[in-house]
Amino acid sequence: MPLVSVIIPVYNVEQYLKQCLDSVLAQTLSDVEVICVNDSSTDGSLKILEEYAGKDRRITVVTQPNRGAGAARNKGLSMATGKYLSFLDADDFFEPDMLKLAYEKAEEDKADFVVFNSDQYYTEKDKFVEVAWTLRLKEIPPYTPFNHRQMTDNIFKVFVGWAWDKLYNREFVERHDLLFQEQRTSNDLFFVFSAVAIAERISVVNKVLAHQRRDAKDSLSKTRENSWYCFYDALIALRERLKEEGLFKETEKDYINYALHSSLWNINTLAEPTRTKLIDKMNSEWFEELGIKGKPENYFYNKKEFKQYKKIRR
Repeated sequence: MPLVSVIIPVYNVEQYLKQCLDSVLAQTLSDVEVICVNDSSTDGSLKILEEYAGKDRRITVVTQPNRGAGAARNKGLSMATGKYLSFLDADDFFEPDMLKLAYEKAEEDKADFVVFNSDQYYTEKDKFVEVAWTLRLKEIPPYTPFNHRQMTDNIFKVFVGWAWDKLYNREFVERHDLLFQEQRTSNDLFFVFSAVAIAERISVVNKVLAHQRRDAKDSLSKTRENSWYCFYDALIALRERLKEEGLFKETEKDYINYALHSSLWNINTLAEPTRTKLIDKMNSEWFEELGIKGKPENYFYNKKEFKQYKKIRR
């Protein structure tokens, strides 16, 4: 059993893939397996994967029909044998001690998962930018491990709903049947926030260990106009999971506040005419379905968000 299974979905990232793989293979924690799931790339990504697999037997390459990153992560998860799971994005890259520090903290705290800091990397400017909001240290206790009941703010905003800045205990993931949604975008929100609510032992490493590439021209986030509804499907799935776990009553206010935040973020970042399509859908159905409609101003933590919501409502 390797200590960590590193799962990397790969789709048309030939420009950045070598930097990602090099940063994984150079990890100071070397007892890993690297499962690269090629999502039927049409560029040279598969050739690069096969080249690297030929040089390092820790790498396994599997190709699936084009089904998106969520399905690719699930495929990798079904193959993983490591004690811990790391879900990395193929256009990002990582500090050499990322896995070692996260693994050691997980072992020390017997954590269900560990979260670490990240920053943003702008390729064309060759510039790293600090990002404080990816890990809101002021909202967690001064000790580890902890769970969502010790968080002092909205539990769905203390961490970001992506998986690559976290290390998960595989036994925890499998025991709770945690899987990624197989949809085009927002496919990790359900997995990440379900884990936040369910976990009894969460830990952190307060160090920048991952670099998220922000201006990749082929980034999936720049094509969200084709999948503008996915965030809503993710929120509905999360609510159902919270109910199944008997956690919705205690997390309902946080959930509804996060649902408003997520809705507004999508509205603010989508291009026309998709933006107007989303606003119409929110007003006709989704604000009510998500529990936002009818709540008074004092129900919401962020007054600026409530103000924008009131402007959008009609």
